[in-house]
Amino acid sequence: MNIFLILLTSGIAVGGIYALIALGFVLIYKATSIINFATGEFMMIGAYIFYTFTVMLGWPAIPAFIMVMAGAALLGMLVEFSILRHMLGQPTISIVMVTIGLSSILTGFAEIIWSSDFKSFPPLFPRSPIILGDVIIRSNLFWGFVVAMVTVALFAVFFKYSKIGIAMRATAGDQMASYSMGINVRTMFTTAWALGAIAASLGGLIIGNIGGVQPNLGSIGLKIFPVVILGGLDSIGGAVLGGFIVGILENIAGGYLDPYFNGGVKDVVPFIILVVILMVKPYGLFGRREIERL
Repeated sequence: MNIFLILLTSGIAVGGIYALIALGFVLIYKATSIINFATGEFMMIGAYIFYTFTVMLGWPAIPAFIMVMAGAALLGMLVEFSILRHMLGQPTISIVMVTIGLSSILTGFAEIIWSSDFKSFPPLFPRSPIILGDVIIRSNLFWGFVVAMVTVALFAVFFKYSKIGIAMRATAGDQMASYSMGINVRTMFTTAWALGAIAASLGGLIIGNIGGVQPNLGSIGLKIFPVVILGGLDSIGGAVLGGFIVGILENIAGGYLDPYFNGGVKDVVPFIILVVILMVKPYGLFGRREIERL
């Protein structure tokens, strides 16, 4: 029973971090209907920014954290303004290929700037493990979960109550109606890319603190995609629930099945979930069903 509880609680903690990274997908898709396959690379760049300011420049954690958000926002706005804005009205497959190409470009830049060597972060949280009854959780995993959930909650409040958040939700619902009401749709697109990049980068900061950072860290973005599909591409709540489901199932499958299959089951489980969900419910648990009339 203790092993199951350990796997369960660790899966919940990992799932919360997955939810934050998945939010990077959701925020951009909600406003622009674009699936950004470079989300994992945004995450990786955020981790490297934090490493640069804390390790290379010796900054304290909080100012470095602020610089991660500023750098991520700038990256998101730059990508939207210089690349994606010119793709408006183009076939969906063309836009998807652009984001895939962007992921390769960002990975290449990371190798040029920071090299391909593995780099570790200085400890950000107390080293003492968190003890919950009979369950012991690594401190960086526990506090990473806390930071991720607080960040997701702040994003949810922002979208529900702030003027910009309301304008972004209106843009996601009907771009033409929003434009007629005086909302600058292009500005909302840019804001969505900035916020999506921030969410992904903060997730990368947490992942980097747990396991270090290197250029192929962005591959986790593809692993997060089943989380987004499971919850629904345009649902923040769905991203949270999807993160928990994938994190828990992945952890339990890895704990119980990996020993019998010489490993690898944990890495396959998210994609098995993705295939099953697409077969049963193509729009995810909370995704909005779209009906096209010809």
